[in-house]
Amino acid sequence: MKHRLLNLITAISSTSLAIAFLTITPQSIAAREWSEIESQGELKVAVKNNLRPLGFTNETGDLVGLEIDIAQKLGAELLGDSAAIAFLPIKNQARLQAILKDEVDLAIARITVTTPRSRIVDFSPYYYLDGTGIVTKNQQIRNINSVPLKRIAVLNNSATIAVIQNRLPDATLVGVDSYAAALELMETNQVDAFAGDRSTLTGLTQEYPDYQLLPERLSGAALAVVMPKGLQYQELRTKVNRAIVGWKKSGWLQERIEYWGL
Repeated sequence: MKHRLLNLITAISSTSLAIAFLTITPQSIAAREWSEIESQGELKVAVKNNLRPLGFTNETGDLVGLEIDIAQKLGAELLGDSAAIAFLPIKNQARLQAILKDEVDLAIARITVTTPRSRIVDFSPYYYLDGTGIVTKNQQIRNINSVPLKRIAVLNNSATIAVIQNRLPDATLVGVDSYAAALELMETNQVDAFAGDRSTLTGLTQEYPDYQLLPERLSGAALAVVMPKGLQYQELRTKVNRAIVGWKKSGWLQERIEYWGL
């Protein structure tokens, strides 16, 4: 189980994963005005394919997850067909570049809204509030106050460090360079817990129920659809924004969030 677990986390955190089942060149895919999208009947969307439960490939080889549902719902509402989506699985460091280089129409790939990013791309209303969470294998720990968390693993140079220092000032932080290293420390009882993104930790606990995600969300990080700036894309942005607002009002978005265990 330990070997399988470390392999899973290594796969999640690796920046060198190959895109195995879809090859698209920049020449074959480009951000387009809404009139062109509508005439071609297809939205081109950058997504994750290794980040359960947001976007991942399941046992049968299908691309599934909350963000995949969102993309397909946009296809259904904007183009009348949930299958009218061309997915581009993408690495973390290429998510914004795919928009800036006009390789896709939208990016729905666990991208958090920040002020610096808002200067170069546009964001939709947020569809999920992510943030810092804590996962542990110690079943006696039910929340951050039930049992003192003495040693907590955190990724080096991550925003999580400041969050944990603020919320749990008495805990000793143990820096690691990867999720795999953090899980190794937990497996060998060198730390009590690991702090990271709740969405990623949720996927871990779904795959390995020996681990539990504590109920507290220790910080907030809004995830949103990324779209290109420019007046020529205004109609596309308006349609996407209106759709997400409607899903919040109808309850569809919350239903899908709960379905995926988030």
